[in-house]
Amino acid sequence: MPNAIVCRQLYKQYPGKPPVDAVNGLDLSVGVGECFGLLGPNGAGKTTTIEILEGLLEASRGEVEVLGKKWGQADDEIRQEIGISLQETKLSEKLTVLETLTLFRSFYRQGVPPEDALGKVSLEEKLNARVGKLSGGQKQRLAVACALIGDPKLLFMDEPTTGLDPQSRRQLWDIIRSFKDSGRTVLLTTHYMDEAERLCDRVAVVDHGKVIAQGSPRDLIASLGGEHILDFSLMNSNGDASLPSSSLMDLPAVRSVREEDGIYSLAVTEPHIALPALLDRLRQTNRELSNLTTRHASLEDVFVTLTGRHLREGSPTA
Repeated sequence: MPNAIVCRQLYKQYPGKPPVDAVNGLDLSVGVGECFGLLGPNGAGKTTTIEILEGLLEASRGEVEVLGKKWGQADDEIRQEIGISLQETKLSEKLTVLETLTLFRSFYRQGVPPEDALGKVSLEEKLNARVGKLSGGQKQRLAVACALIGDPKLLFMDEPTTGLDPQSRRQLWDIIRSFKDSGRTVLLTTHYMDEAERLCDRVAVVDHGKVIAQGSPRDLIASLGGEHILDFSLMNSNGDASLPSSSLMDLPAVRSVREEDGIYSLAVTEPHIALPALLDRLRQTNRELSNLTTRHASLEDVFVTLTGRHLREGSPTA
């Protein structure tokens, strides 16, 4: 598969005392026709990375190719073939929706009619409405329409559904799927794990400016060694309820154990085998359950296992 994006040993350093390495030797390739997700906590370097790929920031060093071209050599050609939806887009609230899209269409040598772009994001009824009168979800869809107006081959979307209601989120998911189904490429960042699992063919987990894991959501989840998670906490009435995580690793069907703020998470292959063994172990050690849930493993579990931090909060674990 040819690549729509390739970056090798990408670095971005900001001056300071000491200097800040926002991107620190990042390697990435995105194939044509993929929906590729960049995942990471706040400050991991993913927004800096995507802004370098978009041509909005200059890398300190490293190689970047977008659609087979390099920034600094073919800037206008690249800009004519990409669409960008930023984390937050400020549009003139006095212009109408049609006027806004007509303005953005004028930036491209070729593209789609404004009415067609509105149809892609289901905003036809707001054609003559002023931008300032739109709801938050409608403004976000208009920003996506502005990114689509040039009929791009590659679409960048930086946290496109943050702050949207569930219905608006799903409408944007449909837009992304439709764009990908036309054989084009999407690179998105997101804090929502269900979004990444539903939309992305592959994802890269970024932390401290580096890719620390990469693959399909299914493969990354399988790397935990268990498709199911047992979450439980213990009664603390006697003040000595803590249980060493190492004492749970020998339980049958358990592949990994993590403890955070008194909540234990066991990655297991067969819950019906692991659960009775866990209950027996707790009885043997005179400990009582306070809470117990079972669920499927997720990309959130992958990230916490790899880095000890949560994807959304970016906070260290206990």
